[in-house]
Amino acid sequence: MAPPPTARRGPVAPVGSPPAPGLYPPPPGAPRIPLCHDVPETPAETTTRLRPVRPRQRWRTVTAAACVVLGLGLIGGAATGAWLTGDSSAETTKSPYTAARAAWHSVPVDTLFPRTLEGRGAGPGGTHRTWTRIAVAADSPCADGLDPLLLTTLRSVGCERLVRATYTDATRSAVTTVGLVFTEADAAGMQALRTRFTEQKLGARKDLMPRTYAPEGTPAASFGAGQRASWTVDPLTELPVVVLAVSGFADGRAVAEPQPAADAMASGAATDIAQAGLGHEAKGVADRVERGLRTTVADLTEQPG
Repeated sequence: MAPPPTARRGPVAPVGSPPAPGLYPPPPGAPRIPLCHDVPETPAETTTRLRPVRPRQRWRTVTAAACVVLGLGLIGGAATGAWLTGDSSAETTKSPYTAARAAWHSVPVDTLFPRTLEGRGAGPGGTHRTWTRIAVAADSPCADGLDPLLLTTLRSVGCERLVRATYTDATRSAVTTVGLVFTEADAAGMQALRTRFTEQKLGARKDLMPRTYAPEGTPAASFGAGQRASWTVDPLTELPVVVLAVSGFADGRAVAEPQPAADAMASGAATDIAQAGLGHEAKGVADRVERGLRTTVADLTEQPG
């Protein structure tokens, strides 16, 4: 059998030392001595102190809102800058229609109507022509420079402005007024006008001849409505412009039967107008001015912004 359990002995105080308080129970009737400990008594339930949460500070909210506004502003500014400066996300070149429509006031007159036009092979039989500018009209509304019926015909495309100049050939025997009608139409409108001119042969109608510009004191002083001999009216489709020109004799002689430039330039044409090359005069001057305008607009559209 196992031996009886041995009772554990308490701590033994050194001999001659007073007993430690609480080591032995006090005798009956003796006052109880309170227990003293070096460390405070641990509570029965302990909790981990939560990390203090600082109250929300108003300046942080304001700063965050300011950052949001600043960010949106930068994004908007970048988008606007790209649009204004022609960045890769925006249109990098001007539209030919936009550039051409403003050319009447943004391009120098010597560019629209050069002082001298060279027409190599532009005369009858491929002869060379040289035209010298003798007068430039002030820009004007179309009503001031076009006959009413031609104005009505062009009404579908609207008229922004009309500019004109008058040239004479090297012999000063012929004079030609050339004009540019800057319209308000888009590409579809200009195409519709050109189709109408082609299908209805409006360019050959005598009542749609352009007016002359004949300032006093120039070789064209006597170039009036009765002296109009040959003409051309050409609505462009790549630009919002109608190019027109009318020619006549510089000596002021009247013309009973004007002839469209295309007919006067035809092979075998034997009229006085054809023989004098007035059809070539009107068409040649108009073509050179048109080419110059196309070149100018091309240069403008290549510039960014």
